[in-house]
Amino acid sequence: MDQYNSKKFAASPKTAFPAPAEESRTVTRVELLDAVYNACPTLSRAQAREIFEMTLDEIVDALVRDDPVKLRAFGAFTVRSKRERVGRNPRTGVEAKITARRVLTFKASPTLIARINGEDPVVE
Repeated sequence: MDQYNSKKFAASPKTAFPAPAEESRTVTRVELLDAVYNACPTLSRAQAREIFEMTLDEIVDALVRDDPVKLRAFGAFTVRSKRERVGRNPRTGVEAKITARRVLTFKASPTLIARINGEDPVVE
């Protein structure tokens, strides 16, 4: 039994995983759609779905056009262009070419950050 208490079996800071504070779960597209449907009792489920899909499509279309999408009290989505560069494989150290690409970024608003931290929301 003593063999299992040796340092060999102790978790190192690199391999130790902190226990989650709460059970986390992912909010799905269906759950968001249900929230829209439940918030608007005069809409049919099909109408709620159409509005929801149109909203997402418009956000995607704006980002494809390189237009930033700013949602007050939530945050801003922007597309950034990254140049081609030389990177390095972290395991082997071999240099590798990283092609130019566009990446999506999100910056949370102060109001959203305050709500996540349980603070009074900042008025924007």
